[in-house]
Amino acid sequence: MLFSQLINELKKGDAGLVDYEISNDPDVSVAASLEKVITNQISFLDKDSPLNLRNCIKSTQASILLLPSNDLEIIEIARNSNFAWASLKEPKIGFAETLNILYPPDLVVEGIHKTAVIANGVQIGFGVSIGPNVYIGNNSQIGNETIIHAGVVIYQKVKIGNKNVIHANSVIHSETVLKDECVINSNAVIGSEGFGFVSTPKGWKKMPQIGHVILENKVEIGSCTTVDRPSVGQTVIGEDTKIDNLVQIGHGASIGKGCAMAAQVGLAGGVEIGNSVILAGQVGVTNKVKVGDGVIASSKCGIHTDIEPGNVVSGFPAISNKLWLRCSATFKKLPDLVKAIRELERKSSR
Repeated sequence: MLFSQLINELKKGDAGLVDYEISNDPDVSVAASLEKVITNQISFLDKDSPLNLRNCIKSTQASILLLPSNDLEIIEIARNSNFAWASLKEPKIGFAETLNILYPPDLVVEGIHKTAVIANGVQIGFGVSIGPNVYIGNNSQIGNETIIHAGVVIYQKVKIGNKNVIHANSVIHSETVLKDECVINSNAVIGSEGFGFVSTPKGWKKMPQIGHVILENKVEIGSCTTVDRPSVGQTVIGEDTKIDNLVQIGHGASIGKGCAMAAQVGLAGGVEIGNSVILAGQVGVTNKVKVGDGVIASSKCGIHTDIEPGNVVSGFPAISNKLWLRCSATFKKLPDLVKAIRELERKSSR
C-alpha cells in the first residue's frame, strides 16, 4: 500500500491525524516493531514510549513511521530524516488501524459445514458460518453474520446475537446469552457450573447451578478462560470488557463496562466489579468484594476488602499503591532494622 493511500484511510479513523510528510510516497506491506523495522516497512512510536525506543528514531531504517503529534522533539527529528511520517494524537490507534489494513482477517465462507450437527429447533440467521464438527443444541439461536469455528460446542437454549466470533473448541453452556460483536477465543468455556458445594456430616453436597451467563455487546474472552454460571441468577460481563487468557470468573460475578483483565486474574463468586476497572496479571479478588469504578490493581494484587472508586492498589493484601511502593522500598532494609532493634534491646537490658 502506498503511504498516500494509508494517509487517506487514517483520516477516516480514530487516531487523530495532525500532520504528515509523504516524501517519495513509499509502498509498504509489512509492519514491524520499532526496534526491528527495516526498509519498506512501517512502525510507530507511542506518546509514552520509553527513552530506548525514542532513540531508535535517530537510526531507524523504516520507510514510514507513525509518531506522536505532541512530541515536538521527535517531529523535528522526523523532519530532518529520510523516512516518510505521520503525526497523530494517538499513534498506537493509528498503528492498529494500519494493521487492519495491511493484514485483513481471512475471509470465512458462510454456510454450514457438512460435519456440523444442528439439533432440533435451532434458529440460524443470515450470513452465518458454522465450521466442521460444530454441535449446536436444541432451541439455540444464532444471530446474523456470526462465525462459529471448528469443534465448538453450543448447548441447548443458548442465545447468540449478531456478528459474534467463536473460535475453535470453545464451549458455550445452556442458556448462556451472547449479545452482539463478542469474540470468544479458542478453548474458552462460558457458562460452566459454578463451584458450589455445601459441607454436610456425610461429605460435600452439590449445590445445583441453575443460573446463566450474560455477555453484553463487544465482550472479548481469551483462550482457556472460564466464566461460571451461578446457582441462581446471573453472571454478567459488561459491554466492551476485554478478558485475557487463563482468567477465572466465578459464579454470580458482575463486571461493568469497559474493564480489562490480564492473564490469570481470578474472581471469586459474587464479586462486583465497576466500570473501567483494570486488573493486571494474577490479581485475585475474594468472595463478594466490591471494586469501584476506575480502580487499577497492579500485578499479583490480592483484594480482600471493598475498594473505593478511582483507587490504585497493590500488594497482598491490597493497599494504596503509593503506600505499597514505600513498603517495598523498606523490605530490603528489614534485616538491618531487626539487627538495630535487637542491639537496642540488648543495651537496654544491661
